[in-house]
Amino acid sequence: MTMETSPSRSRALTQPELQQFGAEIDALRARVQSDLGERDARYIRTVIKVQRWMEVTARAMLVAAGWFPPVWLLGALMLGITKILENMEIGHNVMHGQYDWMGDPHLNGKTYEWDIVGTADNWRKTHNFRHHTYTNIHGMDDDVGGYGVLRLFPEQKWHPANLFQPLYAVIFALLFQWGVAIQDLRLGRYFLGKISGKALLKQSIPTLKKARRQLVKDYVVFPLLAGPFFMPVLLGNLVANGIRNIWTYVIIFCGHFTDTVETFPRSVVKNESRAHWYLRQIRGSSNLKGGKLLNVMSGNLSFQIEHHLFPDIPANRYAEIAPEVQAICKRYGQHYSTGSFPRQFGSVVWRILRHSFPSQRAQEPEDLVLE
Repeated sequence: MTMETSPSRSRALTQPELQQFGAEIDALRARVQSDLGERDARYIRTVIKVQRWMEVTARAMLVAAGWFPPVWLLGALMLGITKILENMEIGHNVMHGQYDWMGDPHLNGKTYEWDIVGTADNWRKTHNFRHHTYTNIHGMDDDVGGYGVLRLFPEQKWHPANLFQPLYAVIFALLFQWGVAIQDLRLGRYFLGKISGKALLKQSIPTLKKARRQLVKDYVVFPLLAGPFFMPVLLGNLVANGIRNIWTYVIIFCGHFTDTVETFPRSVVKNESRAHWYLRQIRGSSNLKGGKLLNVMSGNLSFQIEHHLFPDIPANRYAEIAPEVQAICKRYGQHYSTGSFPRQFGSVVWRILRHSFPSQRAQEPEDLVLE
């Protein structure tokens, strides 16, 4: 099993070490699952309650801005925070099935629909299945290809258009929910003549309906309900969506595209064991050091390593799991990538800039596992 980026900071394992490593991760998972209960249910219900009350307050502030303009900025910021909470700490985690054990139909991972233009069904396909199964495998994980927008690794073919990707990156951040919405449509197939316009339109119908519903809600219904204060509410929704888009983009990129992440060729999936899969998750992810506020506002994706190892474990548990995962990694010589927000995001920005220009494909180092 080989990787195709910068030299690994982890050592190769022997087969007995690999088996023991996998067993320790499995044991940790089993222990946490057996302990799930009331405090986890209380946590997610509290987050939902806070998010809903904050949204009501924020929308009231946007209306009140018609009489007292200074509150508009606070209302737009608060609405942006509520959208982040719904998107990351609630929607993303619920759709992973983290709370299916509760039996609450409102928290069912297979039926939950979130507050962005992309459909939950497409996300469950592109993210829950494709990304989490084939994490960082070139040609199988769309995320590692910069969502089809950016060149982030030397294995991706360079094109002169990549010279402008710092600009693309900014636009992508501002419109991130739209990138999520169209990811599964694979529009490139149409331009390559691999799919007809009629077929693409048929495939796009659920996304178009969801996008229409979101646009009408944010930019027609709520502004009309504000009557003479139509514009402050419309602009507040626009800014709030932008805040959510940028924040989500930054958190996701910090978890996947720092300078220490490794990527892999398609060949790794051949006879890949569960323990191999664990190794790939650890080597292909990065954490963010912060506090409780960062954890909640990132949907606990500040613990991206733990999320990739245990995507269906309630994310509020990642903070207590992380030291044990880090200790296991240390025992087996596996690099555990973590760093401050400025450090990790800085490395992401450098990756975007560096691969805007032609770059040679890195040499493949030794296998992850010694035969």
